[in-house]
Amino acid sequence: MYLNRLDAAHQLAKALKKYQGQHPLVLAIPRGAVPMGLALAKALDGSFDVVLVRKLCAPLQPELAIGSVDETGLAYLSPEAADMGLQAPDVRAEIKRQMKILKTRRQQYRQVLPRANVKDRLVIVVDDGLATGATMLSALRATRQQGPRRLVCAVPVASPRALRQVQALADDTICLLAPEDFMAVGQFYRDFAQVDDAQVLTLLRAP
Repeated sequence: MYLNRLDAAHQLAKALKKYQGQHPLVLAIPRGAVPMGLALAKALDGSFDVVLVRKLCAPLQPELAIGSVDETGLAYLSPEAADMGLQAPDVRAEIKRQMKILKTRRQQYRQVLPRANVKDRLVIVVDDGLATGATMLSALRATRQQGPRRLVCAVPVASPRALRQVQALADDTICLLAPEDFMAVGQFYRDFAQVDDAQVLTLLRAP
């Protein structure tokens, strides 16, 4: 159990200590992981940015991820999406909806913090936890396309299944907890309050 996201970030920083001194670029998945990403970057003497991805939600079930999409429009669909019998127009409509949110966030965030150069960098992608792992999968794929020297996935907690999936896309995966009785990320935090855009913009100004 973590007290909050900052507590989780401090514990992750200890596990990532081998990367201290290599000036890592820490990329946080908005919005929940942004406080963690900034704390990690400071702890590891690195730099900080965000990677813009969004979960694709099942129709009428906004908490159920059927995949994810990055800001270029590259989408990932989970195997469960096919099993649910979703129609292509529904999927396209959801991608369009999430791309609109990504566009708005890109306009807001990049006015405050210009996009960091990933090429040939040691990059650590962080999230506050993985349930399906969909957004992390998109974040890792999008980051890999930019040519990092080494790509690391770092999370405080993950479902075992999600952990196996992301391990295939990262050069190194740091996960502190992967319990078999995983139900939701929030169950492992005493304080798991939502992070809003105003908080994100404040944190993006901090570096």
